[in-house]
Parts: sequence; C-alpha cells; structure tokens
Amino acid sequence: MARNKNPEITINRILDAAMDLFLEKGYDNTTIQDIVDALGDLSKGAIYHHFKSKEEIIEAVIPRLYDSSDSKLLEVKESTSYSGLEKLKQILLISLKNPGQEKLATAAPNLMKNPRFLTQQLYNTVESIVPNLVEPIIREGIKDGSIVSNNPKEVAEAFMILMNIWINPAIFHSTEEEFKNKFIFFRKLISDLGIPVLDDSVLEVLERYRAIIERERK
Repeated sequence: MARNKNPEITINRILDAAMDLFLEKGYDNTTIQDIVDALGDLSKGAIYHHFKSKEEIIEAVIPRLYDSSDSKLLEVKESTSYSGLEKLKQILLISLKNPGQEKLATAAPNLMKNPRFLTQQLYNTVESIVPNLVEPIIREGIKDGSIVSNNPKEVAEAFMILMNIWINPAIFHSTEEEFKNKFIFFRKLISDLGIPVLDDSVLEVLERYRAIIERERK
C-alpha cells in the first residue's frame, strides 16, 4: 500500500489499533505483528516509520484515552469563576466521567494483569498531569485561601497516585460495602491533606466503574 499522504491519519490508526490490543490482550502479549494484522493494510516498516518501538507506541497511547476531556480541563484551569478548590473538584469529575475511563473499565477490568499499561498510565499522571494541571490548581487554591497546604507538589502527587491506584477498582477488587468504606477513609485522608474534593458525586461515578469492572471480571 502506498504511504498515506497524511501521516497523522496513519498515526491515529496505529494508535487506535494498538490501544484496543493493549487493553484486550495486555501490553506484554501484544506484538507489532498483532498491530499489523489488526490494521490489515500496513507493513511493519510503515509502523516503524512512525514509531521506533512498541514502548514508544504505548507512550503515545495512554494520553489518547483522555483526549476528549482536554479542552474541558483547560477551560476549567483557565477560568476565573472558580476558586482553586472548586477547580480541583471540577477537573476530578471531568476526568472521571471521560469516556476513556469507561472504555478502560470495560476492556481492562484487571489492570494488575496489564502492568506495562498501568505503569505508563501512572508515569503519565506524575510526569504530565500533576505538574501541568493538578499542582498549579492546588497552588492557586493556596493563594486564594480555598486550600490549606504547605506541600502542593507532594499533595498533588499523593492524591493522584492514590486515585489512580489505591482507590482504583480495576486494580483492587472489592465489594460495594468494602469500596464505600475505603472511599470514606480516603475522603477523610484527602480532607486532612487540605483538599476536600471527594463527595457523593465522586463516589457515584467510582461505584459505577466498580460495578462495570465486577461484571466484566465474571
């Protein structure tokens, strides 16, 4: 097949196919040949023209799960209508309600079996989302008085790591009651850190994902 004159289209096709395979089979069990087979009309050479390795592909795949909410997150970040704490609440709900989260919950109900995907997701959170979004908003909240903390960087990292791992039902299996108790504890912990952003609306979204994940695991 002749190379596409618009490389962005080819790149997007590669990433879409790779993401589906990574979620379905796991990163470690997916090969470049699997991606070639899924696409049907591209060679390995065409893929390597855009990505040097499978590792480079997954580094590009993870942010795509959340692309659809990027403009909303930026709008909240740049808004002058909210305090820092209110912004943090808004971006949390926007992120949780992103369609990519439901896709992840449905396709990969047990992320412990997909460690490379989980690791890359966590890396993207700490290296990109925290410094570019969460920490600046916490600092803004400290400045406007809505957040009380002397450690904005550490609070931002701890909050996001716990949200992505410890409270994540795709990593730690729990019953509805166990999850609710865990959430109550987490809500108190986060409040003690100066960012009381967890309320019943957050619990409702997380519980919906927990129910989806439990259904997919059976």
